[in-house]
Amino acid sequence: MKRQVEILAPAGSLESLKAAVCAGADAVYVGGARFGARAYAKNLSEEELLRAIDYVHIHGRRIYLTVNTLLKDGEIDQLYDYLLPYYLRGLDGVIVQDIGVIEYLRTHFLDLPIHASTQMTITGTDGAAFLMRQGITRVVLARELSLGEIRRVKQETGLEIECFVHGALCYCYSGQCLLSSMIGGRSGNRGQCAQPCRLPYSAKAGKPADMMSLKDLCTIDMIPKLVEAGIDSFKIEGRMKQPDYVYTVVSMYRKYTDLYIQKGAGNYKVEDKDRERLLGVYTRRGYTDGYYERKNGREMISFERPSQKEPPLEYCPPKELQEKINGNLILFSGERAKLVLEYRTGRVECTGGIVQPAMRQPLTGDRVEKQMRKTGNTCFCFDRLSIEMKGEVFLPMQALNELRREGLLRLEECILEDYRRKSPEKLSDGISMDSRYPGTDLKGVLSCVVQTREQLEEALGCAYMEVIYVDSGLGLKKEIRQLILRNRSRCRYYLALPYICRETHAKQWESLYACVSGEGADNGIYDGVLVRNWESLSRLKALGYDKDICLDQNLYVFNRYGKSFINRQGSRRYAAPLELNARELRTLDIQGAVMNVYGYQPVMVTANCILETTDRCRKEEGYTDIRDRCKKRFAVRTCCKYCYNVIYNSEPVFLADLAEEIMELSPGELRLDFTIETREETRRILETYVDAFIHKRSVEAPSSGYTRGHFRRGVK
Repeated sequence: MKRQVEILAPAGSLESLKAAVCAGADAVYVGGARFGARAYAKNLSEEELLRAIDYVHIHGRRIYLTVNTLLKDGEIDQLYDYLLPYYLRGLDGVIVQDIGVIEYLRTHFLDLPIHASTQMTITGTDGAAFLMRQGITRVVLARELSLGEIRRVKQETGLEIECFVHGALCYCYSGQCLLSSMIGGRSGNRGQCAQPCRLPYSAKAGKPADMMSLKDLCTIDMIPKLVEAGIDSFKIEGRMKQPDYVYTVVSMYRKYTDLYIQKGAGNYKVEDKDRERLLGVYTRRGYTDGYYERKNGREMISFERPSQKEPPLEYCPPKELQEKINGNLILFSGERAKLVLEYRTGRVECTGGIVQPAMRQPLTGDRVEKQMRKTGNTCFCFDRLSIEMKGEVFLPMQALNELRREGLLRLEECILEDYRRKSPEKLSDGISMDSRYPGTDLKGVLSCVVQTREQLEEALGCAYMEVIYVDSGLGLKKEIRQLILRNRSRCRYYLALPYICRETHAKQWESLYACVSGEGADNGIYDGVLVRNWESLSRLKALGYDKDICLDQNLYVFNRYGKSFINRQGSRRYAAPLELNARELRTLDIQGAVMNVYGYQPVMVTANCILETTDRCRKEEGYTDIRDRCKKRFAVRTCCKYCYNVIYNSEPVFLADLAEEIMELSPGELRLDFTIETREETRRILETYVDAFIHKRSVEAPSSGYTRGHFRRGVK
């Protein structure tokens, strides 16, 4: 049996949607009026989206709705009424980032297929399998995965796999970026990214360049490899782009996917004229084939500012794409006219007026057929049309027109009826009181994350420090484990696991697990772990890990359904997200949760390496930095053991002077994140926060060089 590969097209407007269908797309993904990751696209109104659902279904295609932003607690209550009309109409699936939305859909729309957005940063089999257990039917894998990693996910889970094949690439792992949010208040997690990564930055003494601006993805030459890797859906990026772009790109991927499926890799070759047409439709930054056969590299970066404008629009979609149908018209004198229409498995019959005997000019078969074939701007046109007449008969042309219109309308209704759903029962909340997040026994204690021995020693020297999260790059070292063992009764210790967990780093992960599970001489050294990706959580649970698990802030518990979700996973603690303000944190009720009150926050986690693209990667863990146009310094941590970079904000969050307001939120932990701080800086910050939160003394914020994060402003 030949593989079926879906060509999935972007549709930022009805025009683009029709262009995609005309070009041969099997499915389209669209944004509605709310909750989509392209807030500045034209998007579709409710009426347009309902029409779009019918349109694609008439043409035998599928349509997926993006609900791929993080929803605040007050917003998630609006999701039922927002989705209900589309659900009833026959929406084929939703694309989701928020774990709370997954929980909500599994409660209120049980049979609606859910696709895990690339914003969920799924990088391997463990993460995909975890989401499959939560009811996910398809996963859009992280764009940074290799062909081998994709193949393994498909083979070991059987999930539908969707991957991007063409269009813009983000420098950051999708879903792990707060750069736009932190420096400008426009959150990528809320569909409002301002793309500050596309601006010039400089490394060391180098000149400013677009070092974080990736070229666009183009994989037209790799289609055989992509299919053989097990990808089920080829996703084309571009909901902000014009219909001619959509039509051209979709038609090319349709043509060459079909070519490979029909003739195999041995006969696969992209014609020069087609490649030129494909690359010419949008030529701002150049093209790359992405991460499928490489980890990262300088050749993926544009470096230069885009100089070419988008080409003028050339494509004008046909007036209306029409499906071929078969018909049989029966005109017997003295009987009602009868029209039978057939399309695929659908068949309808309708009757019209009484056929009269002809008095002067009897109808001819040619004349009747010509009239009946005038289907105009409908979704149908006749392939075969048979006319049966007995004797010389007459029926007004208006009657024939009415019969045709009624028949086509009934056929459309017949086709669409198969997609309609019944209204689900609306539950009052969907979360019973005993399933709400239980919180912890910690009440406003001081905790910290440390990355260096000096920071750890200063934390151990603080009499009021009760929880220490030791970064995995530090916590596996023998001398650090011995230091912790000597201070075992001092406080509680957690190992902070890496941000990214890839199949290629399985051996390193085994070392992590041996450490946190208490095997060997260090038995019991760590009381739990800080988890930063779904792969790590899934693997820990599969291995029977029975200690405390805390979810870090980048796993985004944004609403009460998110709290219910992680409660079902057996996790007792989570870190409150950084993008909610004080009022929203109060609404979420973060009692017992971890709240970050100090630190340079990660604004990007990226597979591309700053050192690799600006100089050379030295394969050493450590720090470098980049500077923006305003000379602000962003520290960059090179996590070479797991082959990713973490870029930190240029200024640390400082909230010590707001201690009274923060304590009203009743967080379980007040966490200080140490990154590039020296021993002296660490000691001074610890003293300040002890004064503010333990001794209840008034402290002053620094005169400059800090940020409140989103504690005051939040994000839209």
